[in-house]
Amino acid sequence: MSKRQNEHISISDALKEFVETNNLQKGLDKVNVQEAWSNLMGNGVNNYTTQVLLQGTTLYVQLSSSVLREELSYGKEKIITMLNESLGKEVVKKLVLR
Repeated sequence: MSKRQNEHISISDALKEFVETNNLQKGLDKVNVQEAWSNLMGNGVNNYTTQVLLQGTTLYVQLSSSVLREELSYGKEKIITMLNESLGKEVVKKLVLR
């Protein structure tokens, strides 16, 4: 950790500096994507979602319903756009439904 500064900084700035210093952004993105998926998709899709995993810029979503997987595959681009808008930055570039 760096030396204590005499200047006053806001908590948000301190947290941003901590995240950058300790390279925690990728882990935070993984958690945020899982939360965004559950919020955006609602209970109907979440009941059939068994796993949400972000690797690099690819989001892998495992579903227990083949019918739902086929239905969601038609709107992949829209889902990616909605997730990135919810996160406030481009985290997901590709969506793989399993």
